Amino acid sequence: MTQLDVLYRYGAPPTEPATLAIARLREVYGVRKLELNETAHTVRIEYDATRLTEPVIHQLLRRAGLDIVEALPMFTPPPPAPTPDPIPPAAT
Repeated sequence: MTQLDVLYRYGAPPTEPATLAIARLREVYGVRKLELNETAHTVRIEYDATRLTEPVIHQLLRRAGLDIVEALPMFTPPPPAPTPDPIPPAAT
């Protein structure tokens, strides 16, 4: 089993029927965990990549009624390394 996570930002808050449909996604074979963060407007899904793919997860959320705006990176990349100051030429 290969576990992957995907994080989406959604626009409009889900309606009550959409929230119930999203909760039922936990019953889909291969969906391991689902976290809906209402304050950050994000949903994180952990799934078995041998059973499902990211486009299938996206489609399941859309069909449940969630207004997906974008996929977010799971981790923020580190800031670029600072460029070293040029070494002044040696005085002669």
